[in-house]
Amino acid sequence: MIKDGQLTKEFNRKMTCITCPTGCQLEVRSGADGELEITGFQCRRGQEYARNEVLNPRRVLTTTVKIKGGALPLLPVRTAAAIPKGLLAKAMSVLANIEVEAPVHTGDVILADLLDTGIDLIASRDMDRASQVG
Repeated sequence: MIKDGQLTKEFNRKMTCITCPTGCQLEVRSGADGELEITGFQCRRGQEYARNEVLNPRRVLTTTVKIKGGALPLLPVRTAAAIPKGLLAKAMSVLANIEVEAPVHTGDVILADLLDTGIDLIASRDMDRASQVG
């Protein structure tokens, strides 16, 4: 459990850092006082990755939405930044009901402020109208 940015019970987790090609083997421990101890990192980014992964895990959501009149039936989309991991399933439920109209261009905002996160859902590729494909 997390309270005020600290764990409220003893915790021990091993993970591989994914912020660079080094792939440091990290270990995050917390004592009864809730303070995090992070070991195994070779750079500050690894330390920050471990802290965030334990206290506030976030992911970029990549998926597809329906597109009306497009050259293909589905449009690849992604969040413009990482959203809280706990919102992924709810976001997918919302996106199941989204349908956009072709044409669409890479970077176009498909849905602004997804789930009140302040993060937009954007198109990951251009999609012409079916009649424009030649």
